[in-house]
Amino acid sequence: MSKKPSIPKGTRDFSPEEVVKRNYIMDTIRNCFTSYGFQPIETPSFENSDTLMGKYGEEGDRLIFKILNSGDFLKKVDGSAYAEKDSLKMTSSISEKALRYDLTVPFARYVVQHQNDITFPFKRYQMQPVWRADRPQKGRFREFYQCDADVVGSTSLWQEVELVQLYDTVFTKLGLEGVTIKMNNRKILSGIAEVIDAQDKLIDFTVALDKLDKIGEEKVKDEMRSKGIPDAAIAKTQPLFDASGSASEKLTMLRELLASSEVGMKGVEELEFIVNTISELKLQSATLEIDVTLARGLNYYTGAIFEVAAPEGVSMGSIGGGGRYDDLTGIFGLKNMSGVGISFGLDRIYLVLEELDKFPTTVTANTKVLFINFGETENLYAMKAITRLRSKGVSAELYPDSAKMGKQMGYADKRAIPFTVLAGDKEMNAQTYTLKNMKTGEQESCSFEELLNKLN
Repeated sequence: MSKKPSIPKGTRDFSPEEVVKRNYIMDTIRNCFTSYGFQPIETPSFENSDTLMGKYGEEGDRLIFKILNSGDFLKKVDGSAYAEKDSLKMTSSISEKALRYDLTVPFARYVVQHQNDITFPFKRYQMQPVWRADRPQKGRFREFYQCDADVVGSTSLWQEVELVQLYDTVFTKLGLEGVTIKMNNRKILSGIAEVIDAQDKLIDFTVALDKLDKIGEEKVKDEMRSKGIPDAAIAKTQPLFDASGSASEKLTMLRELLASSEVGMKGVEELEFIVNTISELKLQSATLEIDVTLARGLNYYTGAIFEVAAPEGVSMGSIGGGGRYDDLTGIFGLKNMSGVGISFGLDRIYLVLEELDKFPTTVTANTKVLFINFGETENLYAMKAITRLRSKGVSAELYPDSAKMGKQMGYADKRAIPFTVLAGDKEMNAQTYTLKNMKTGEQESCSFEELLNKLN
């Protein structure tokens, strides 16, 4: 008995209706990217392993899908590593390439590799799939699309301001009112690590802090302790866990906490500029909020960091995120090239729109009219009309087989095709068409021009 076919966990097949809805989201995002002056690029689905490894922290490295070398991949493996079954030691010998984990690091590689052909500041957008060996759950997949917009070659905070506006524009056009754009600054987190005398534990500190909304305050503190951060240091961070109120009140708290840290105060100033500027410019439907515990667990962020929360009442993780990275291209040999970018989580946005019933009804429209098959002579008459309708922008098709009328009408019904056309001997002789509304059941005879007008 043959085995039932399946797909890997964390991946999905998409039906025609789902693809149409996903395209609606991507087209909306793409149009907004273009209106803000971003240009499209694409990079390969897999990169050299050394391009990706070490760029996302220890946790990120574990989630990168490695690709086995072609041919006899065990040939170059060290005998002792093989005997010990030490997969970490063997990895570099058996795998030289990996599926991309995100679009930002490949973009940094692209910038360095093509720096002589790029006009800076360079504003690029990219909409492609990425892969992570994560544990699948609602809104978290092993293969998913990212829709990124980045600017490299400018340190201006006006870029951060524009990216906040871009988030607001996209979600407004998608009808997702009430999203919250959370913002913090990695300089603030570095300043806190300095104030509590835990500079050497910055990564451990930020990774733990980033889990606050998932595991709660006490478990975050337990994780910090497990990483060697003493209780006295953790106690000094309590204002972060207690922070509430307006952006102004949070900034005041941060100034007091970080008064002795130059880098921390710089982060506060940057936050204040963005908040005050957005306050002047106004957002359409989103809310900008300072989240002093937002850390985002990626090592390359150095300035502002963003995370977008779905409207209240929707049980979903972040639907977007990003931040400033001042030295990402430096790891590929190009120094002093600051960048900032944001990402939209297509799959999570889809789930939110579906849960809130925010997809426009026109999005799922497919074929507008189905011509019933009455035989070869009638089909030629029908195809001439179908060809003219298509040239006028009307999606039309002919049922391919000479089947019973009930079967053809059932096909139109299951496909949710709103109209059918009957064109038999009577219609051919009169040079007319009988148009049937599949919802109401009403039928009427009409000329081609009348048919075209009614379908439009």
